[in-house]
Amino acid sequence: MAFSGSRRLVGLGFGAIQSGLFVYEAHRTGDYAPPLVVDVRADLVAGLRADAGHFRVNIARADRVDVATLGPVDAVDSTVPEERELAVEAIAGADELASALPSVAFYHTDGPNSPHRLLAEGLRRRSRTNPLIVFCAENHRSAPELLETAVLEAVPVKERSDVTTRARYVDTVIGKLSGVITDKAELAQHDLVPITSAIPAAFLVEEFNRILVSRAGEGLHPGMPVLREVDDLAPFEDAKLLGLNATHALAGFLGSLMGLTLVADLRKVEGAMTLLRAAFVDESGATLRRRWAGVDELFTEGGYQAFADDLLERMVNPWLADTIERAARDPRRKLGWEDRLVGLLRMGQALGVPTPRYAMGVAAGLEILRRAGEAGSDENVLRSCWSPEVPAAEAETVLELVVDGRASLESWLASGFESFSGPTSP
Repeated sequence: MAFSGSRRLVGLGFGAIQSGLFVYEAHRTGDYAPPLVVDVRADLVAGLRADAGHFRVNIARADRVDVATLGPVDAVDSTVPEERELAVEAIAGADELASALPSVAFYHTDGPNSPHRLLAEGLRRRSRTNPLIVFCAENHRSAPELLETAVLEAVPVKERSDVTTRARYVDTVIGKLSGVITDKAELAQHDLVPITSAIPAAFLVEEFNRILVSRAGEGLHPGMPVLREVDDLAPFEDAKLLGLNATHALAGFLGSLMGLTLVADLRKVEGAMTLLRAAFVDESGATLRRRWAGVDELFTEGGYQAFADDLLERMVNPWLADTIERAARDPRRKLGWEDRLVGLLRMGQALGVPTPRYAMGVAAGLEILRRAGEAGSDENVLRSCWSPEVPAAEAETVLELVVDGRASLESWLASGFESFSGPTSP
């Protein structure tokens, strides 16, 4: 297929998900015109232009890496006033916009090129009868609400009612493992093809493309068939955050303490995959099946086991070359009160499901912080990752679970990693 259609897509942020999901899937349909991608990195925009808007994505399959050459896309640097104007005009006339920024913190920044200002001005100028579908791909439960609120702040009060009708903000659950590889040795080791001839980095994404999105509204549907609409995204958000993300963090934290390089290296450690599967199925699975019983086939015993086994197989795919460093990155955020590990401990406790392996994961994250120079007890460091307003009684319960998790971790560390059995199920 090619960009030979009439449907118009704008991409805010040009990373692995924008390129390897939204632009890639739009390209496969044959229904889209060349998309406009907006970024703040002048070298990235220049690199795309040097190759006439064409770029490459490395796609990790179960037995190899394939390379997709895509394009042309139009690229603009939103820090340049003239190019910022092109972005606003494109938003005003687009069918869809995919926001794939590093985090929701980038929605509202100080500069004139802040995404919320670009969207606000584009929507103010919009004259099309159909609302703009805005896919929010920042991996945050409240991303659509946060982006819409930020956009409306940049709209004059008297225009806000009209502007509200001109966009539909759609939540996403993107369980697609991906990354941008910049290390020269890693690029060479895995024989990855760079983004363009002038950009010494590579997009690497897995082939998985079963993406869930919330409904945009009556008569509005994504132009990409892989974006499957569901009425209630909350159960599937839990499955991603408290299933995939929690287990990925557990693998990363424990792999980091073992000095491993790749997530795939865990396959070589006796007991590692057994522990991860037990955590995924017996703790995450039991918790979420109790929370969301009857909602979907996923939340049955067989459905969740199949979900966990598929994800574990993908997680340790050597062709994906997922690093332990990436999986263990930013432990403070991953130990947050609402985040993957503590979030699962809390839900498990509320529903009466023990989660000892994920408690060990919390302790492993704290150990990584300690080795990085964080001072203080586990309790003090963990509390510093949380808001002061968290419920006191619930916090005490979580801390008690982490004390047990620390004991399991210390036992495992003392064994010299000879056994990776971890905590036993009660």
